[in-house]
Amino acid sequence: EVQLQAYGGGLVQAGGSLKLSCAASGVTFADYAIGWFRQAPGKERVGVSCISRSDSRTSYADSVKGRFTISSDNAKNTVYLQMNSLKPEDTAVYYCAAYEYFAHTGTTCSLYGHNYDYWGQGTQVTVSS
Repeated sequence: EVQLQAYGGGLVQAGGSLKLSCAASGVTFADYAIGWFRQAPGKERVGVSCISRSDSRTSYADSVKGRFTISSDNAKNTVYLQMNSLKPEDTAVYYCAAYEYFAHTGTTCSLYGHNYDYWGQGTQVTVSS
């Protein structure tokens, strides 16, 4: 059974930084992608960033480009989301998720939640102004 555990959230002032981690276990796919999503109170869940395990292709939402960086440590089956220059509007519960990825298709990983089959619990990120 695939399990994802997200952690690293917290309270930070605007302009500060946080690094989220997503540890994956029980994955039997030959390859997979990990995505980060966030959901603010009263709003829909949206994709933030994703990375594919084999070819490290990444994708970012426009709202976080230049501020967030996704990376992976395949030996640890862990994906990181470094968040810099945080803004109050980044406040949300952040989730990581996974789906089977096929590198031979040449496509980047998806930022659409419906493509993901496995979800971890959320971690709260609060950015104060």
